[in-house]
Amino acid sequence: MTTTEEFPDFVYVTYIRATPQQVWDALTDPEITQRYWDGVAVVSDWQVGSSWAHHKGGPDGKADVWGKILETDPPRKLVFTFQPIDQDLEDEGSIASYLIEQSGEVVKLTVTHTNFADAGLHTGISKGWPAVLAGLKSYLETGQALPDDSWDMAVR
Repeated sequence: MTTTEEFPDFVYVTYIRATPQQVWDALTDPEITQRYWDGVAVVSDWQVGSSWAHHKGGPDGKADVWGKILETDPPRKLVFTFQPIDQDLEDEGSIASYLIEQSGEVVKLTVTHTNFADAGLHTGISKGWPAVLAGLKSYLETGQALPDDSWDMAVR
């Protein structure tokens, strides 16, 4: 994967007062993701080679993004492709990864997203991931998701 000036890699680091297992579950359990991810259920069995999908409106909602699991090491690391649902799963998509590291009472979560096909995907990712991760952090630390209008800010 080559980083270009036009489409640089996206890297986001946040620190969450939680355990690695709590962070892992919040990233991979569709019942939890839809609480903080604007109603999106992220569905998979999270095994290498399996597919995953991003379902708006819950697990039975319409999928708009999907990919294939490339690497999994619960609750420490997850690597997967990320592409529009109309793109064949075998086509090379962008690649996203979660790295979950414990340090005392805090987890350092690093999200890296690479291999962008175009500027539109890079722009969308750059706006979307911060909103998702802010919602995740708020949910894990307070038990409450951010208000719905925080998603409006993410698309501006």
